[in-house]
Amino acid sequence: MRITKAILLVGGEGTRLRPLTLTTPKPMLPVAGYPITAHQIAKLADAGITEVMLATSYRAEVFDNWLANQDYLTIEIRVAVEQTPLGTGGAIRNAADQLGLEVGESVVVLNGDVLSGHNLKAQIDQYAASNAAGSLHLVSVPDPSAFGLVPTDASGRVTEFLEKPKTPAEIVTDQINAGCYILSFELVQRIAPGVPASVEREVFPAALADGVTMLGYLDNSYFLDLGTPFSYIQGSADLVQQIVPSPLIKSKSEAIIHPSAKIDPTAIIFGGSVISADAVIEAGAVVSGSIVFDSARVGAGAQLFDSILGAKSHLVEDLALTRVVISEHCQIEVEIPPGTRVWPDLALSAN
Repeated sequence: MRITKAILLVGGEGTRLRPLTLTTPKPMLPVAGYPITAHQIAKLADAGITEVMLATSYRAEVFDNWLANQDYLTIEIRVAVEQTPLGTGGAIRNAADQLGLEVGESVVVLNGDVLSGHNLKAQIDQYAASNAAGSLHLVSVPDPSAFGLVPTDASGRVTEFLEKPKTPAEIVTDQINAGCYILSFELVQRIAPGVPASVEREVFPAALADGVTMLGYLDNSYFLDLGTPFSYIQGSADLVQQIVPSPLIKSKSEAIIHPSAKIDPTAIIFGGSVISADAVIEAGAVVSGSIVFDSARVGAGAQLFDSILGAKSHLVEDLALTRVVISEHCQIEVEIPPGTRVWPDLALSAN
């Protein structure tokens, strides 16, 4: 069986990532110099996918603008817009219909906010060699109490989809859903068109109850949910340093620096940092594990650790900040505590 079609679920508003997602959908945020979506599409292409449908809702025009201007992904990419959010199930059905998924075909589905090093080709091969109607990438986690659980039997067949456990006795497995599915045409057709639905809570459990076979593909490679600003920062740094691979990142490095950025020779940049177009890093500044957006400025002697400095924002000289998120068009003149998020167009000064 050859699988050539895929769906990316990219319709969420990314509320946990605010203020970064006030103007940009979460999957369009840059990690290691490319949108999250681009890394996922490159991975799909590497696994033999030739046609991708982006299932969008929130700020869908941003995806259209990106597709019109990007030239590094050459497979067919289209956009399926939901006028009202349809949940994971409704989004899959809507996108599959627009892909023209037919009897005998299957489709790969990726959550749009997951960074994974798992072997998609191997998952496809396992599915193709089986008679299953679906396959889920599963990972084992040290503390599964915060996740829905997906137990499997000795043959790898999924036995249940369980909600987040409320007591230790309810933790019957350490396996969780890692957000990559392979679904047959028949399984997709179980989703009612145009109706909001959750595959995890409604479609998949109902399919199991009807005797449908779904396989778990257990791969404990790198897995990160990019749903918060600090996991997003970590994911970007891990891509730059190739802790997790991406076909778009050709070599391991301490930093990705845009050719138009202006870096003083005495500045130190490391830890998987990204310095974007027209950014300025002044004399003696230190940037580690951080993302400096377009036209932002890090002042002389300033230090930025595991943080985001938004577009056209300015961190003045000799300040040291750790684990902060500074949005666009901000002026930062005082130290702020770790964990702080600064909304756009703010000036923070001693006065």
